[in-house]
Amino acid sequence: MFIKQDMVFNGIAASGGIAIGNVIFIDETVLYLSSYLSYKKIPLNKRNTEKLRFYKAIDKTRYELQIMYKKVNSLLGYKYAQIVSVHMLILDDPEMIKNVIELINLGFNAEHSLCKVINKIINSFKNSKDNYLQERTIDIQDVVKKILHNLSGLKHNANILKHNKHYTIVVAHNLDPSDTVNMREKYIKGFAIDIGGKTSHTAILAQGLELPAVVGLQVISLYAKTGDTVIIDGNLGKVILNPSFHSIVKYQKLCKLQKTKNKQELKNLRDFQTETVDHHKFTIYANIDNYDEVQSVLQHGAYGIGLYRTEYMYLNNNCIPSEEDHFINYVNIVKKMNPYVTIIRTVDLGGDKLFKLCSLDKNPFLGLRAIRLCLKYPQILINQLTGILRASAYGKIKIMYPMISSIEELRAANNILDNVKYDLRKKCVKFDDKIEVGVMIEVPSAVMVIDSIVQEVDFVSIGTNDLIQYALAVDRLNENVANSYDPLHPAILRYIRNIIEASHNVGINVSMCGEMASNTYYTPILIGLELDEFSVAVSQITKIKKIIRNISFIEAKIFAKNILQCSDKHEIINIINTSKFGRKNYV
Repeated sequence: MFIKQDMVFNGIAASGGIAIGNVIFIDETVLYLSSYLSYKKIPLNKRNTEKLRFYKAIDKTRYELQIMYKKVNSLLGYKYAQIVSVHMLILDDPEMIKNVIELINLGFNAEHSLCKVINKIINSFKNSKDNYLQERTIDIQDVVKKILHNLSGLKHNANILKHNKHYTIVVAHNLDPSDTVNMREKYIKGFAIDIGGKTSHTAILAQGLELPAVVGLQVISLYAKTGDTVIIDGNLGKVILNPSFHSIVKYQKLCKLQKTKNKQELKNLRDFQTETVDHHKFTIYANIDNYDEVQSVLQHGAYGIGLYRTEYMYLNNNCIPSEEDHFINYVNIVKKMNPYVTIIRTVDLGGDKLFKLCSLDKNPFLGLRAIRLCLKYPQILINQLTGILRASAYGKIKIMYPMISSIEELRAANNILDNVKYDLRKKCVKFDDKIEVGVMIEVPSAVMVIDSIVQEVDFVSIGTNDLIQYALAVDRLNENVANSYDPLHPAILRYIRNIIEASHNVGINVSMCGEMASNTYYTPILIGLELDEFSVAVSQITKIKKIIRNISFIEAKIFAKNILQCSDKHEIINIINTSKFGRKNYV
């Protein structure tokens, strides 16, 4: 395919910054398509060898699924392990194997034979009126990809990136969590992804790593190939494939200016107090999901870690983290962060983070996830809380439960915590007996009973990513409804106000750790709503601090009060754009 110079793709600006590099293309559909299209004639005297190669790939895939089954069964229990069992049944389907062998006997190579048989099955499922059969096509494709990997001997995405030694931009149709958690190599300079929104995992990870990212590009994976030169403009949400010499020179200058500006701002703002011009103080924390980010947190002048996403310990591990794994992970971070606080969110598995394991759920976002998962399988929470408490002897730690939807869930989690404390006392293990416990408010039901919840916690954090999607019935990872995902919806702003007021009434602080807190466009509103703490992507720390230091708290309160009186978003935007807090002044 001939690609012209300066081919521009417009998407969603997910993480700011500019990057220039070569494409590394990650998309397993290429493996599937190439296997189907690359037909090879197998001579009669080599067909038994080809069949043996196919059987060996089946055996290796079966072994990998057995390992996965044990992992899922231990982590999630029998119900979710049965999803892996479905994959095993697909793998060992005698009719499928028989049909592949028949094609090999006719002279087709194993890869082509497998794809040919599977395509026929998938097409029959897609044409079925049975929704269950239609949904099983995803399971079939997952299994086929595993077999094809073992037939071809090609390296998996993580290994491809591990051995990459060039400055590259990752281009893909999609990246699942198991891919993204491995993309921390020093040579990765940015991401350009077909699908996703500002709160997708690729976006969140890129922000944490301070790497430019553009998502929702729709078709870039159809045009880009490994080795192509590409420019990512994460500020404008633009990607330029095969840029001209003029474009490269232009963006090299912009990139240099940006780095100089960021370095100078960091130096100027890092050690200053985070307070308004009329001396109202705020606290800025950082969101992280890995020990490697701690040094950057300290360099940017954050006052601690407001959200440590511990689920990446599970997604980037060959086995389920033990109590000792948790302890070692947390104690290293806590020691490095001393004397600042580290707020550890208990594991938030489910939804988009375990979509492969939850593919049988009609909607995993509304299924067994986060605190529900931990309460159903309490050993998960027991191991983690034990590790957290042991680490609390070495520095300041707070515990935060995600996805609390009722006072009963909070009490059940705290009951497990009390039992863990009791066991540690019996063993004479040191820990912070007065460790603070808080909750993430990200479910509308929790907002409605916030007066009860704040009576039994030490702090509250607002998780706007999920709160917005649940309140507005909008899938935050679906670019088709991205325009409906709206932090400025009057209902969302009133939710935030109610949470803050209820918390302040009992004398506890409120943080916000969702994407809304990291977006400078919303900072004046959040200041006016009297949010106490911002927990943001590391790259946004100095930007948020800069805005706070240039704002009057009294004026921001009047500004927010006017916005809360609005009945629709258009009124709100008009107030913002005509005020001194408009984008042109503060972004």
